[in-house]
Amino acid sequence: MTRPYHVIIFGATGFTGQFVVEEVARTAAEGPGGAPLKWAVAGRSRQRLEDVLGRAAGRLTDIEIIVADVSIEESLAIMCQQGLVILNCVGPYRFYGEPVVKACVENGAHYLDICGEPQFLERMQLEYHTKALDRGVYVIGSCGFDSVPADLGVLYTQRQFKGTLTAVESFLKISSGPEGFSGHDATWQSAVYGFADSGSLRQLRKKFGHTPLPVVGAKVKKSREIEQYAIPFMGSDPSVVKRTQRFLYEEQQQSPVQYSAYVGVGGLFSVVKLFCSGLLFWFMVKFSLGRKLLTMFPSFFSFGMFSKSGPTTKQIEDTCFSLTFFGEGYSESTDPSQGRPNAKICTQVVGAEPGYVVTVSTLVQAAVTLLDELHSLPRRGGVYTPGAAFYKTSLIDRLQNHSVKFSVRHCE
Repeated sequence: MTRPYHVIIFGATGFTGQFVVEEVARTAAEGPGGAPLKWAVAGRSRQRLEDVLGRAAGRLTDIEIIVADVSIEESLAIMCQQGLVILNCVGPYRFYGEPVVKACVENGAHYLDICGEPQFLERMQLEYHTKALDRGVYVIGSCGFDSVPADLGVLYTQRQFKGTLTAVESFLKISSGPEGFSGHDATWQSAVYGFADSGSLRQLRKKFGHTPLPVVGAKVKKSREIEQYAIPFMGSDPSVVKRTQRFLYEEQQQSPVQYSAYVGVGGLFSVVKLFCSGLLFWFMVKFSLGRKLLTMFPSFFSFGMFSKSGPTTKQIEDTCFSLTFFGEGYSESTDPSQGRPNAKICTQVVGAEPGYVVTVSTLVQAAVTLLDELHSLPRRGGVYTPGAAFYKTSLIDRLQNHSVKFSVRHCE
């Protein structure tokens, strides 16, 4: 331990950052090697950081405060020099993420975030993987609900399948109470700017120069097991899972799995409402005035699904998720090059409210795993997905004890 803190929470005054503070405080006894976790909070305003610590359960008035601002490079360097792992909770990451990644790489601090923005995640891999590898620093994005359940869920399914798994579809269902499900404005902003700039993501991917991954077995298509009213999931999961599968294919010579993700949208009325709001959203994100209106009035344009105040405590308590994986492949005695897949598997990842309970739990457990099992991570540094970084660690087992459950289900 050459630095004063195991973990520094950057952006601790933000909506999600405050939940991360609470989670770190709850799990502080589970530090590396069973020792207490030494941690601090960081952000632009000392007064606001003091307020967050004062409101936290147990009034965490003895926790150290570090003043740091994404616009002041020197402050980020000072912060990164004091911690082994930086938990970056400052989004949208396309605007505020890169200075923190850069500071971590240059000052030898490992970096984790809860980003669900494919363009940022993939650009950081393109621009910082070699630098991070040279410095012995791990940069691991999307360590929240985006996209740990999906990424590790596919790995879990691969491990439980007896044979060669070739394709997986996931179906996300979010259940909520009478007050409904709600997200914070910051997530909405990330979606607005991400969809507005989707063309740049296509150009970015060309720069990697990747050859297509080989397709083993039949090409994946929406199966009968997926509920009728489901649409393709537009978040970061497909991007993250595909990057993990490429890593496992290129670095571990594992057969790649095709992946498709869907999300349930309720009944016919919900489908109609989603279709209308989707058309309006796609039109408005193309223009600066439209984007401005979308970000100014998130509750109106998202039909109440996102708001500047975020979900209430009751909404969080009443919400949970299930992510079901339908996999197919070839049994142990079958040659994957011969005929169609002949075996199936069904697995499930379930947990509490995804945005502010599961996200903070997966982020903190990823940090503890990194600290405790650094020797099990690939290469000694670089930019990775959660699945690529943690596939040889005990992260899934740790999550089983922290509000995220993995299990094999009976296939219908």
